[in-house]
Order: sequence, then structure tokens, then C-alpha cells
Amino acid sequence: MYELVLDDDAIQFLEKLPKDIGKRIFQKIQSTKENPHHYFSRLTGRTDYKLRVGKYRIIADLDDDKKRIEVTHIDKRDTVYE
Repeated sequence: MYELVLDDDAIQFLEKLPKDIGKRIFQKIQSTKENPHHYFSRLTGRTDYKLRVGKYRIIADLDDDKKRIEVTHIDKRDTVYE
């Protein structure tokens, strides 16, 4: 099982969302801990990965050696890749 680490910016974004949406996003991230490569897709031309939850995207680094999912950014689809 992978360890989940959220960046401070990701935590702040989740706290600003309505509770039901923030909870849904966090539960989806939690559900990926067994096999993150099944849920996350590698971003083209980059080393990080994305996870889609409705209109939101979670950007993360997957470290297979340390068994860590490092969530670096969460935002709406139209602004997350900027």
C-alpha cells in the first residue's frame, strides 16, 4: 500500500471547497492507495500524473521505490495545467 502525502496548497484548496466536494475528492485519492497506476494517468511530456474527479484534477508524483503518492496540486480542469 502506498503512503499518501498532500502538499500544503492541495490541502488549502480542499478546505476552500464545499464539504461534500472536498470529501468526495479526498475519498477518491484515498481509494488509489492500493494500486495508484490503475487510477492515475501520466501527463504527456511531464513526469507527474493526473487523476480525474468530475471537473477537478489532482496532480501527483508517484514514487514506486518509496511507495508514496505525493499530491502536489488540485484545481478545476480548466486551470490546473497552467
